[in-house]
Amino acid sequence: MSTPTRRNRGTVRNALIAVFAMILAFVAAPTAPALAANPYERGPAPTKASIEATTGYFATAKVTVAKSSVSGFGGGTIYYPTSTTSGTFGAIALVPGFTNVQSAVAWLGPRVASQGFVVFIIDTNSVYDSPDSRGTQLLAALDYLTNTSTVKSRVDATRLGVMGYSMGGGGALSATKTRTSIKASVPMAPYHSTKTWTTVKTPTLIVTGQSDTTAPPASHGLAFYNSLSTSIDKAYMELKGAGHSAPTSANTTIAKYSISWFKRFIDDDTRYDQFLCPNPTDTTISSYKSTCNYS
Repeated sequence: MSTPTRRNRGTVRNALIAVFAMILAFVAAPTAPALAANPYERGPAPTKASIEATTGYFATAKVTVAKSSVSGFGGGTIYYPTSTTSGTFGAIALVPGFTNVQSAVAWLGPRVASQGFVVFIIDTNSVYDSPDSRGTQLLAALDYLTNTSTVKSRVDATRLGVMGYSMGGGGALSATKTRTSIKASVPMAPYHSTKTWTTVKTPTLIVTGQSDTTAPPASHGLAFYNSLSTSIDKAYMELKGAGHSAPTSANTTIAKYSISWFKRFIDDDTRYDQFLCPNPTDTTISSYKSTCNYS
């Protein structure tokens, strides 16, 4: 067998060098970029403690909106994160119930805002306004918030939600029936003479009280939940032993699941799925139902 010539040895050596160079280039090449993080996430990864806290990650401030400065609703108070480094925020309009003013549900303003939302708690034109009127006023408040308010630059007008108590809860249902672009709704102890809401397209969490005699769950909250299409994300939460006025006082259970619902469907933040699905089993809850098909 003949021995390799110097020229052949050089050729082999050059080929090996080329192969090693290709290997090194492959190893050193940057990997394909990871999928972009959800641009709507606000705040760190949530924990049970963080969603139960009375104050969340964001410092908040508030601004009063006089009734005389708006049309279509009765003014109110806007609670908002003071941070300008996190980008814009989703926004929620909240309306109180029959004979109530905004102070009845004011505890929710800074609590929800501190989790990374702009929250507008409104007064109605009249404390006797019907649920449908309250729904129309919620929409007027959202329009004011996104188009005219002093905090409009902080609001993402494509990510809006509604919330309401009693007739205001009925108003929240009415608002989502009218404006299907609303991302999330939380009617609390909802009251409405209409019992069927099959055309609602908005992810809806209905909160009721087990002992509510003003808007009994069987004929109001639970009936509304059952009428909602199974094709949408929906949930029903009944508070153990609670009466109609439960949402008018600070309530950790209402806050934690409302925040989780808004985070999941206004911010599209799947980090909050863990608190909503499978159905929670808190001792403060007498019944919880949901489609639990978040995707």
